[in-house]
Amino acid sequence: MGSSNKKKKEKKKDFQKAKLKVGKAKPKASNFTDTSFKSKSVVVNQQTLSTEGSDPIEQFKSNLSLAVTGKSDNQRRDALAYVANQISAKPPNNPIGTAGLLTKLLPLLSDGSAAVRTQLLKLFRILPPSEVKPHVEKILMYVRGGMTHLSNDIRSDTLNILEWLLEVAGDETVSCPGGWLKTLNSFSSMLGWNPSVGSAMTTKGWTLAAKTTLGSTKGPEARTRQIQVLARFLQVGFKAEDPAPHDPTAYWDNIYRLPRAPNPFAYLNLFGTPRDEDSEMYPDRTSRQRIFDMKWRIAISAGMEGAKKEGGAVGRAASALDRALTEGHGSQDAGL
Repeated sequence: MGSSNKKKKEKKKDFQKAKLKVGKAKPKASNFTDTSFKSKSVVVNQQTLSTEGSDPIEQFKSNLSLAVTGKSDNQRRDALAYVANQISAKPPNNPIGTAGLLTKLLPLLSDGSAAVRTQLLKLFRILPPSEVKPHVEKILMYVRGGMTHLSNDIRSDTLNILEWLLEVAGDETVSCPGGWLKTLNSFSSMLGWNPSVGSAMTTKGWTLAAKTTLGSTKGPEARTRQIQVLARFLQVGFKAEDPAPHDPTAYWDNIYRLPRAPNPFAYLNLFGTPRDEDSEMYPDRTSRQRIFDMKWRIAISAGMEGAKKEGGAVGRAASALDRALTEGHGSQDAGL
């Protein structure tokens, strides 16, 4: 009897010890930090989220650098938007000038982000046309690279840049070194209208032109856009020149007065590298018509007739191209 009571008392003690262990807190680690305190303010030394009072020139250069080197598409797009806002401000804030701006931003014509390319076009439209005209040759180098890019989207956006350039500096675009023939070569690559193919189609009876553009996956929509811009390019190149008003002092001014145009003797290429036929300047309508008839009329006419047979939007664009060719040839006959 006594032994059973003793066992019951021992079990009761063991149960009480186990009960105490269950409610006991886990021991704290040696690197424990107490974060239960509350603070009314947090002070961060040498950092600020405000741009007020900072140098606007440094802000402009910082955003311009971010537009080119930013890793994120949104970063580059937002930086371009900031630069565009600064240029359109009154007075405008452009500490590096249009020449420096174009040098930095022209590589973005082939940027992989459509949002960046769209914002770039918006920025270019803000630039003063008078400051763009002296740099048309440099812009066209990047435009031709974009026109032959493997990405169909980049090629389409590059055509938007070319249209803008024809609007603000059309005469300079078709008359600068390489501006006429090299750009036609790029259109040939986009459309598949090769001069040798065009001549073969007329001499050997071929009736089918290339119906796929370079790397194109959008089909008729891309072809329509390319033919439309080609027609616009030819319209500018074949535009009739306005006759100069009679000036009795023009003869003596031409002899004695210093020219005011930038690089007025560029067509002589006195100090540049020797140019081939494609890189030559064709400064007037007559010279452009002559070299076009010699190298491109057969190929483009053959490709245009093939596009007309496709009908739809492509056929309508080809009809607009036909009108541009007819008007250009008519203006040539009128000038003869």
